[in-house]
This record gives sequence, structure tokens and C-alpha cells, in this order.
Amino acid sequence: MTRPRSRPRSASPDLYAAAAAALLVTAAVLVGRYVYTYDDLIVGWPPLLGRWDPHLGPGTPAAVLVAAGVVAYGPAVAARLPWRALLPAAWGTALAWTWSLALIDGWERGVAGRLTTSQEYLSVVDRWHDVPATLRDFNGHILLHSPDNWPAHVAGHPPGATLTYVLLDRIGLGGGGWAGALTITVGATACVAVLVTVRALAGERLARRAAPFLALAPAAVWMGTSADGYFAAVAAWAVALLALAVTRRSPGWAAGSGLLFGLTCYLSYGLTLFAVIAAAVLVLGRRGVRARPVLLAALLAGAAVVPVAFTAAGFDWWEAYHLLVTRYYEGAAGVRPYAYWVWANLACTVLITGLATVAGLRRAGGVLLRRRSEGARAGEVGADEVGADEGRAGEIRLAFLVAAGLLALLAADLSGMSKAETERIWLPFALWLLAACAFLTRPRGWLTAQAVLALLLNHLVATGW
Repeated sequence: MTRPRSRPRSASPDLYAAAAAALLVTAAVLVGRYVYTYDDLIVGWPPLLGRWDPHLGPGTPAAVLVAAGVVAYGPAVAARLPWRALLPAAWGTALAWTWSLALIDGWERGVAGRLTTSQEYLSVVDRWHDVPATLRDFNGHILLHSPDNWPAHVAGHPPGATLTYVLLDRIGLGGGGWAGALTITVGATACVAVLVTVRALAGERLARRAAPFLALAPAAVWMGTSADGYFAAVAAWAVALLALAVTRRSPGWAAGSGLLFGLTCYLSYGLTLFAVIAAAVLVLGRRGVRARPVLLAALLAGAAVVPVAFTAAGFDWWEAYHLLVTRYYEGAAGVRPYAYWVWANLACTVLITGLATVAGLRRAGGVLLRRRSEGARAGEVGADEVGADEGRAGEIRLAFLVAAGLLALLAADLSGMSKAETERIWLPFALWLLAACAFLTRPRGWLTAQAVLALLLNHLVATGW
């Protein structure tokens, strides 16, 4: 007897989810423009920090070619390329995409000048002649009324962020060009880190399906050149090394992961929320942790290195954070209405992750709901099982990981410490939402939507931070 063919899943629910997200963005734009004033929101093109500025640039042809190439060949290449070749290919594609988008604004405005403005990190490099003394005195310049107060981005982050560019200057690579190049190059590796994590925890098939979406992310508009792209990469590799540690039961990977988690917390205060994603990895890899409890010890030991080093140098993280909260509300945050930004921030997230991610999140939620209704046992993963089990259990694990990323982002939203500019600030969280695109069928259509969104944003709006 011939078995009846299963019906393909309807795309309608995905389109409904995408349409709802588009309506959210539309509402954020209309309410931001016609209900609030610039003095209320302090952004030029709500909900984005930017201004309406249709333009072309030297990066336009390259950006269109990269987008067309990924849409036409990305899914097939990702499915067939050997894994060891896929990772550098994804990195190279992400680099080409980010560079081409940045150069739509030209070299100076798009790359070299981004990190040299009066509020950025490079504007204070000359004040770090004595690094230990500057670290000891760092907190004394956070508040707006303090003498020689730090610019907004310097005051708004732990000194690890500024110190990165200070050290780059010290080795002879000073100026905005080198800083921009480093930021883009390192930031583009974040997509590789997410792929490594997905493969380790959920299987290679899903990682391959996610690869084109991670390489062609609309978030690249802000990855080049915002220091938050660099932060995103460090945080992503912390998670990736932890995933390798629990699946391969390697204390070395665990220690490396801890080291990067510690560094992450000294790049951005808000990235302490990556503890939620780390906890999800530990839950998914709990079999490996139970088999080798030393993994936790190695993770904690690694995580202590950077905090101990900065504390020994005289920097007090907790004091700095409390001063930052005061500084935050001394400035624009004291004016920007929470009632608008608590949902308009989510519209910004749609713009940096794309409508494909919204559809992917809908499918990820469906996977978790079906698992709950079926009473299925949560999947555990070990190095010996991943290759053989890339089906239903892998989908559940990926959906769980994505849900953890979404939970971290929502916690940041509700905190009120991210009112506006989340198209930049939430880049580290956005990358984990993009992994949900692995659940999508008809990838070329969704990739087209992603590319068109990024190209329109970069050509119509002059972004800034």
C-alpha cells in the first residue's frame, strides 16, 4: 500500500508573524514621529538613532552582489560544503557583507570616522598614558558633573571596552581606520561562533541551515562599525567554547569560555545577561557536566581572571555600574519615555534581525509548545550522539537555545537601561535570535527579504550612535 504524502507546512503562519512584526515597526515609526517630538525621544528617525538620508556609495555594487550571491547560492553551498570549509566561508561572507554595507557611507563616514566622534572610545585614547592610574581613577569621571567626565560611550561601559582601542593604539595601529577594521573583522566572527554552538548542541544540519542567515544578517548595518559588534563576537565565542566544553567534556574549553565571559562583563555591563544563555548551554549539556564536574570549576576559574585583574588594578565594577545608572538618568534616559521604548525597542530588534527571524521565532516557539504538549523528555547531548541525533531532539535543543537568547533580550528591555539605540546595543543578543532561521522552509525567499531590508536601511537612513 502506498503511504499518503505528507502535506508541506503552510507558509501562512510565518507570513502572519512577519506581517505583525512589520506593523510593529510601522507603529513605532508613526508614533515616534507624530505622537512624540525629537525632544521627547532624542532620536532623529524613530525608532532608530539616525536621520532620513537617501544615498548611494562605493559599497553599493558590492553589497548588491554579495546579497544576490548569498540568496542564489547560499543555502545550497551551506548544505554541501565540508564543515571545516563552511566556517571560513561564513566568516568571509559576513566580512564582505559588513564591509560593503559600511562602505555605502564611504570610508570616512562608514568606517574610519565611526569610532572617533566626540562620544566614542578613540576620543579619550590620549588620556590613558598611565593605564593603571587611569583604571584607579576611572569611576571618578563617570558622572556628568564630575571633572573631565568621560564621553557617553566610555562612561557607559566598563573600561575593558576603551582599553581595547588603547592597546591597539599602543601597538602602532592607532586611528579610526585600524579601529574600524579590527571591529569589523572580529565582529564578523560572531556568526561562526553561533554556528559552532548550534552544531555542538543541536546538530550539523540545523547549523548549516542557519549559516546563510547569519552571514547575511541585517544586523551587519550596525556591526560595521560599532564597538558593540566586537562585544557581540566576544560574547558569542564565550558561549561557543562553553558548548564545546560540555559536549566534548573538555576543561580547557571550559576555562577558555570562562575567560571570555569575564572579559564580556568588562566590555559591557548589560552583557552580564549572557548568564541566561550560558545557563541554557549548561542545561542542554548537563550530561557532560555531570560526567565531569571539573568543567564547572574550570569555567568559574576562567571567569575570575579578568575581574580579578581589573579589581587588582583598582577598578571597582559594582561602584562603576551604580554610577553609570545615575549618569544614564542624568542624560537622555531621563527624558526618553519608557512607555514608548519598552515596545519600540522590539521594533528595532525586528530591523536588525529581519522578518525571517520573526518567522523563525514563531517556528521555534511551535517546537517548544509541541514538545510540552507531547510530554517529550528534554534532549541531552553528548559528543557521541550529536551526529546521530539531528532530528526532533536537535530542533528542541535549538529552540531552547534561541528562547534563552530571547529571554535575555526581553530582560534587557524591561530593565529600562536600554531606551533607544538598541539597534546597536542589542547586537550581541540579536545574533542568537537569527539562529531560529534554521527552522524556515523556502530559505531563498526569506534571505531575499533579509537582504532587501538591510540594503534599504543602509541606503535610506544615515545611522549613527
